[in-house]
Amino acid sequence: MPGLVSCLGDLIVTGIIILFSDHVKSEIWTNEVSDVQFGGLGSRVTLTCGGSHGGSPVEWRFNGSSVPTWQTHEGSLALLNATHSMEGNYSCHDERGTLLQSIKLRLGHPPHFVSVSCQMPFHMKIHCSWTQTKTTHLPTIYRTSYSVRGRWVDSCEQKHIGVNECTITDPPLWSTSKFLVNITETNPLGSNSTIVQIDAHELLKPDPPDDVRVLPLEGRPTQLSVRWSYPSSWPAESISAFPLTFQLHYRPVGSNFWSMLEMEENTSLKIMDALVGHSHQIQIRAQDALINHSQWSEWSHVVEARPWIEPWEEPTEEPDLNYPIDNLSSLVRTTGKSPDSFHSSGSPGLLVLLGLFAAVMVAVLLTIIVLLWVRQRKQDNVKKQELTSMVKMKSIPI
Repeated sequence: MPGLVSCLGDLIVTGIIILFSDHVKSEIWTNEVSDVQFGGLGSRVTLTCGGSHGGSPVEWRFNGSSVPTWQTHEGSLALLNATHSMEGNYSCHDERGTLLQSIKLRLGHPPHFVSVSCQMPFHMKIHCSWTQTKTTHLPTIYRTSYSVRGRWVDSCEQKHIGVNECTITDPPLWSTSKFLVNITETNPLGSNSTIVQIDAHELLKPDPPDDVRVLPLEGRPTQLSVRWSYPSSWPAESISAFPLTFQLHYRPVGSNFWSMLEMEENTSLKIMDALVGHSHQIQIRAQDALINHSQWSEWSHVVEARPWIEPWEEPTEEPDLNYPIDNLSSLVRTTGKSPDSFHSSGSPGLLVLLGLFAAVMVAVLLTIIVLLWVRQRKQDNVKKQELTSMVKMKSIPI
């Protein structure tokens, strides 16, 4: 029995060795190599069969179909004026049809210049992004860096692979405000660098203020209380060192004209000349208070609010006010009456009727005056004629 087990064990080992030897022989014999080759669109691309032996005939196939022999020469395949339709899987075979090598061909363009855009939402952060000006259709990597006066170079950090963005942290603004940003694009066909100059002082543009809130003030029908916060990208611990200036504009809903207010550092104010009983639109933007030639932020989202009204009063309809709010405010201050008091005095139709009645009365009065004047003129003429006749009669001899 032990002899039988030993014999079976020898047979199993021998079988494994034979199978392993046959597998190795097959690998060496086929010399199969998988590869990826890149080529330029519109150019000549040559594929070489790496498994062929000195001058032996080679058959090329494209996606499993035979390629015309006139395109081959000494084991190589030549593709003239390559187009996207020529991309795919190529393979070369010997006379017996044995696969010698497979090649995946990808076509595209060498790197070109990129379009670079940089934003600076705070003194200590510069964000740059870029897009290709010419699509390469090939896998691409980017190297990013920046320099100051050409004396030293540091990296512009790319946090996410595949996202064309980088961040410059703590730029040396104490040295200069001008930087050179270098974006180098590399793909299998080469590399190309795009260098742009930026001025941090001109580039500085805060994000819009956050958390804008507008509230009515009880008992004050012409006032609105507005509050907001510094943008989240402007660190709270840096507010004292780098304050912001704010602009607020507002208008009644339906008006085309904005009133403007400006304040430094404060994050609240009161609108004192709101239109009584009407909803208003309010927006705020920010600018660095120390660098007054930096950019204003975009306007915050629109917030609508209505001033306080008496609980028993019905809100008035929104007006179509296509005139400056300042003029309306001065009118309210001069007369001492709110716009609602004008509405309460009568409807527009009644005002029109009163105006027509006044015009008719003026016309009648003028007519009476003219008639009286004509009558008086006639009476004067008659008296003058009578006097003339009397004088003539006295002058006749008796």
